[in-house]
Amino acid sequence: MLADCKLLYVVAPVLVALGASNGVVASSQTRPQSPRAQNFNAVSTRGEKTFASSCAACHGLDGRGGERAPNIADSSRAQRLSDAQVAHLVENGIPGTGMPAFHSLASSDVKAVVTYLRTLHGTKKALNLPGDAKRGETLFFAKAGCSGCHMVLGKGGFMASDLSAYGRAHAVEQTRSAIMNPGPGSDRQARMVTTTTRGGEKYVGRIRNEDNFSVQLQTLDGAFLFLSKSDIEKSEYSSQGLMPTDYASTLSSDELNDLVNYLLSVANARTGSSETPEKEFEDE
Repeated sequence: MLADCKLLYVVAPVLVALGASNGVVASSQTRPQSPRAQNFNAVSTRGEKTFASSCAACHGLDGRGGERAPNIADSSRAQRLSDAQVAHLVENGIPGTGMPAFHSLASSDVKAVVTYLRTLHGTKKALNLPGDAKRGETLFFAKAGCSGCHMVLGKGGFMASDLSAYGRAHAVEQTRSAIMNPGPGSDRQARMVTTTTRGGEKYVGRIRNEDNFSVQLQTLDGAFLFLSKSDIEKSEYSSQGLMPTDYASTLSSDELNDLVNYLLSVANARTGSSETPEKEFEDE
């Protein structure tokens, strides 16, 4: 039984890795399950049975660990591992740790366990929802204008956060809400600023850091400037935050679905760390 429960040491990484990637946005109407969704549910059910018989005794049915095994449902390192990397860990184990190689498990069973672990995280659902990632990519870099501030896979702007891995830590509903209902721009660091020095130079960008004596300004081309407050004549902040507040009206429901699908699909497709999966867990 001890050997069985060690399986989760492997799949732990996976859990969060795909945990937050949900593929698309929910529709307000109930639709019959697509063949893809039915297959996902069947595989997940199979994985649940394998998990219950081989892993739950140590890791618990919810994957959150116990006296004999760690919590594998909330591991942040799991976000850096792809399904293939997790499957590798399950099949080959982690040298120097209590995690053995599970050569006795069929490849299909390993994949099913990985699928089930995603559902334990609470965000992986059957992909039976509307939205198209390719159309979403076009929106991101064109009509929606997201790339003016955000970057994805090395393309886009510097003013806001890199969204390449956003979908790994956010569910469909969270992503959609972040687009439609951004927080208020009360924080000055969340707004564009035009800074004029006493010498007459003007810089437009975003304040990244500030103390009593200086400010760190990132300009639109991504460069960082360190300015002494004694050299600044004035700083004029935009009245709104960087994130537009009108996407609910400028984008249709289908377009919002496409955009969310793109963000989640990009995160899902990333292979994770360049290190080997074993390297990720050397210090675990």
